[in-house]
Formats: sequence, C-alpha cells, structure tokens
Amino acid sequence: MKRYATSTLFFLPLLTALLLTGSCGSSNDAGSWTALFDGESLEGWRIIPGGQWRVEQGLIIGTSTPDEPRHGILLTEERYGDFRLRLEFKCLKGNSGLYFRVDTVKSAVSVNGFQAEIDQEKDIGGLYETGGRQWVVQPSPEQVESFFVKGEWNTMAVSALGRQVTVEVNGVVTAQLSDDPGRTEGFIGLQLHGNMEMLVMFRNIEIQIL
Repeated sequence: MKRYATSTLFFLPLLTALLLTGSCGSSNDAGSWTALFDGESLEGWRIIPGGQWRVEQGLIIGTSTPDEPRHGILLTEERYGDFRLRLEFKCLKGNSGLYFRVDTVKSAVSVNGFQAEIDQEKDIGGLYETGGRQWVVQPSPEQVESFFVKGEWNTMAVSALGRQVTVEVNGVVTAQLSDDPGRTEGFIGLQLHGNMEMLVMFRNIEIQIL
C-alpha cells in the first residue's frame, strides 16, 4: 500500500487552502452556513444498519460492539457536490470517520468514497478512499500528535471544490489534493467501524454550499 508524503502540508496556513480553492469560485458564490444537525433529532439523516446512533443533550452519539461486523453509517438524505463542511468530534473508543462524496453499495461497509479519518489516537485528518485507492494521504503519528487533542473535542473541516479537496483538524491542513480523480458528488456520512468497540460523538455540523 503506497503512502503519500504529507509532512509539508501540516503547517500550511489556512489562507493557503482558501486561496487554492478560491481559484474555482469567489467567496461571493458561496451560500450561507446551514446546520446539518438540528441538535434534537436525526432529521435529514438515514441510518444504515450497524451499531447504534442516538441524539442526546445536543450530540449525535454513535456506539457499536466488537461482535457487529457491519460499519454503522449515518448518511445524509441529500447528495452534495461542492461544499465546505465543519463539525466538532470526540472519539473515545474505536475508529470513525467523516465520509463525503460517497455512494451506497451492498457490502459490510455500505458506502464507497472518501473518508476523512477520525480515530481516538492515529491517522486523524488523513484521507482514505473506501472501495478505491485506500490511503491517499496518511499522516504519521508525530504529525497527528502535533494537532490532535486526545479525549477532547476537536474540530474538522472539509472543503471539496471541483477536484480540489482540503481537510483541516483544529485549523491545521492535514490533507490536500489537487486534480483528484475521485467522485465529485455524493452523500455525506458519519462512520462506526465494524468489529470494534465504538464510542464517538459529533456536534455543530454545518455545511456551506459552493
């Protein structure tokens, strides 16, 4: 499995990412930020079986057990093309992720497409293509340690504009692709990894359509 070097990406200022995506459209073309999670229900989302999702005290909480072979996916009802998305996450057990531009498939994973990695300790902010190239950008443990706060709330932002993709964690660019050959639209989803004890929380999920 081939890894792509990412050490030069992690300390680029946010301005660099904004300028890179700005070549395909000005900020005047963007819409306002809209909540994807209303803080009270899973309206606008659908559950693909595997693990459990619930809303509690303004949080989306996902849990699963090691004897569950399926990935539990919470998927938006709508498809999205070009967007910016931001959320806060806390991963206390297991391996999760923010899926985007994905399609549903008949498998234990249930979707194919990009995942911005969310984990309790490793690979956070990397890009993994399920059903495709696998790791496209995989950060090192040293890089993750420099920007991720274990056991606490962290922020993640994804910008997908045409074939340019940028992922940030806590304001640090963790993955950046230009002229990417992958999908340019699809569903957005949250993941519970199969065969793993899972406890992950999300809040303040917002999207800006570009």
